[in-house]
Amino acid sequence: MSEQEQLASMKAQVYRDPRPKEFFDRFHERARTKPPNWAYEAVRICTALYSLVFFRARAISAEKVPPSGPVILAPNHFSFMDHFFVAAFIRRKVRFMAKSQLFSIPMQWVYSPGGVFPVRRGARDEEAFITANTILGHGGCVAMYCEGGRSRTGALAAEAKPGIGRLALQSGATIVPVAIHGSSRVRNWKKLQFPKVTIQFGEPFRFEQVAEPTREQSSATANAIFDEIKVLYAGLEAHGRSGIVARVRAERRAARRAAKAKRAAPA
Repeated sequence: MSEQEQLASMKAQVYRDPRPKEFFDRFHERARTKPPNWAYEAVRICTALYSLVFFRARAISAEKVPPSGPVILAPNHFSFMDHFFVAAFIRRKVRFMAKSQLFSIPMQWVYSPGGVFPVRRGARDEEAFITANTILGHGGCVAMYCEGGRSRTGALAAEAKPGIGRLALQSGATIVPVAIHGSSRVRNWKKLQFPKVTIQFGEPFRFEQVAEPTREQSSATANAIFDEIKVLYAGLEAHGRSGIVARVRAERRAARRAAKAKRAAPA
């Protein structure tokens, strides 16, 4: 049986939200002016425990996320749990861009206080970019998926959507690529199947700031970010969690030895 045949079905995508732009203004205003409140930590604790126990979730190199300053976390996207997998292992409060359909009673009372802000997919939602740039301008941490929506095939998309490239160029923020491996089968929980999930954080990098990037510039930047995610993901596919952990530990030991030898060398 193929990987795609093993995946539980997903609901059909709804790309158009019939509600007017003005309905979402209050959520953007809150995200731009107020930090996440206790709702963020409450959800983080609950979902982190769920991730650790049921999905045996573990992170690799979470220390690569800068502890301060504007940061864009760029993960691949297979599951509704990806937001929680990304945020569970870092101390910074991550601000998420979520599809506007999720902002309805009662969940909007959790999302908005928790720092989540809406994006109206298919509507070229400028408000979402204004909010994301405002958060980054205040030194915040925003997560944005290169693929836009969730992959429905269990495989990475062929190319990235230009949105994350546009945000990276407009903000000049540090980018941290993130590979989430195993979450494509999270939706199989209804079959009592709980896959092992690994989250690997890559090396931070950034692009020179461009105030008004073209679509071509945004697309090229987005695909450059996505290429870094693909490398991380391919490593997890080929070597598994234990193999990558062993490699990372070996690299750290080598770096410490090199630093020690440099300190011991005569001036």
